[in-house]
Amino acid sequence: MYEAVTIDSDGASFDLVVDRAATFGYDGVVVRNAESLPESSLDDRPIDAVDATTIRTADPQVASGAVGNARSDHTLVLLEGGSPEMNRFAVETEKIDVLTRPMGRDGDVNHVMAKAAATNGVRLECNLGGILRRTGGRRVRAIQSLRKLYELVEYYDAPYVVSAGASSHLELRAPRDLCAVGEQLGLPGEWVSEGLAEWGRLASRNRHVRSESFIEPGVERGRYETDR
Repeated sequence: MYEAVTIDSDGASFDLVVDRAATFGYDGVVVRNAESLPESSLDDRPIDAVDATTIRTADPQVASGAVGNARSDHTLVLLEGGSPEMNRFAVETEKIDVLTRPMGRDGDVNHVMAKAAATNGVRLECNLGGILRRTGGRRVRAIQSLRKLYELVEYYDAPYVVSAGASSHLELRAPRDLCAVGEQLGLPGEWVSEGLAEWGRLASRNRHVRSESFIEPGVERGRYETDR
């Protein structure tokens, strides 16, 4: 299982995150803003460290250009939602791996978006951070949004990932704790575990696609094949 984290630019905070994640039993971490760390920071870690980038913009045209540039540079390309326009753009764009925080700010997901996500293979992020770190009415709204997203994902069989949205080692939670939180909200523990594991499966798939042996789905370069 993997957790997706946002890291400050200093390497010391990343060291703490990796060590805590390893202690909690994670197989790896996805660094949502890997471009802010020194290039070698992801190497030689006790657990897998996946380089990702998060596109943040309110303009779909700007996002379109950013996606094209990021796709060749990072293992995972994420787009932060939070508005109907950006959510819709994300689920209709195959080159985007994950739509993060789709229910944040003014964002929402409906049945059309859920079906588009399923068609285009765009993962919807079910982020537990708002439930873990908010109180009062904001926490109630976060619970309602998460339940709605879960129901849409289940009904339309849309791909998804789960995260606690950690931005420091102190905000990390063990997988079993996230499963317990999910169960309290009506999300099966196994469903939460699958969402945590999906980050790793997605990274593995993309690394394979970016490898020199991959030509197209179902076709790979053979041992003795050379470029023509």
